[in-house]
Amino acid sequence: MTKLSELEIKEELKKLVGWNVKNDKLHKEFQFDNFNQAFGFMTRAAMEIEKMNHHPEWFNVYNRITIELTTHDAGGITKNDVNLARILNSLV
Repeated sequence: MTKLSELEIKEELKKLVGWNVKNDKLHKEFQFDNFNQAFGFMTRAAMEIEKMNHHPEWFNVYNRITIELTTHDAGGITKNDVNLARILNSLV
């Protein structure tokens, strides 16, 4: 897996609602009505994440989930990160 260029990342971000780059990682903050909805999202996401074997950095506080995506082996954002971001958006 190869790291995307800055131009490639900018083009992909145009198609990824709510995502931006923060600290060289794809970044998004999801907010739900309550903890149960947030936890349900994390559970659905975990199933897809395991299928991809591509695990995010995520942090949950009550109804908020912050997710950052990067491919450590490639040293940055790759197509895998973009694909996972799309999947995560589809689960909301």
